[in-house]
Amino acid sequence: MKFSDFDRRAWEIDGQYYDTCIIPYSGLQGTENPPETATLLERQRDFLELAEQPYKGRVVTYPAVQYAGPGMTAIVNELCRKVKSSGFQYVIVMSANEGLRKEDVFESDLLLCLTEIMSDSRASVSAYVRSEIQALWQNGK
Repeated sequence: MKFSDFDRRAWEIDGQYYDTCIIPYSGLQGTENPPETATLLERQRDFLELAEQPYKGRVVTYPAVQYAGPGMTAIVNELCRKVKSSGFQYVIVMSANEGLRKEDVFESDLLLCLTEIMSDSRASVSAYVRSEIQALWQNGK
């Protein structure tokens, strides 16, 4: 579910079941024209749905970090630390448009980048995403 799907009461009642936070990283450069921006955000949305749809009762998607640039991985790491300190057990960073390195996004428990999945995986992207998330939950990190 998206963070905005919860009101205070719903979160107080059901929040305990949501142990995983997804932080989308859109990777926009700021040089895209409006149609290019829309295409990149649609791609990000479609990638996120691969984790959101099958795990509706367990994952919450937070607002995206939209733009790439120097220092952005430090911001993403800080976000990961903060959402964990707020009660989430796991944080997954998902990027459909920009490749990130695990060494740089070290505070996330799982980093899923569409470009790397498409170039490295023989499985479908959706099967890969599901298997990585399930492995995270089974192994605890």
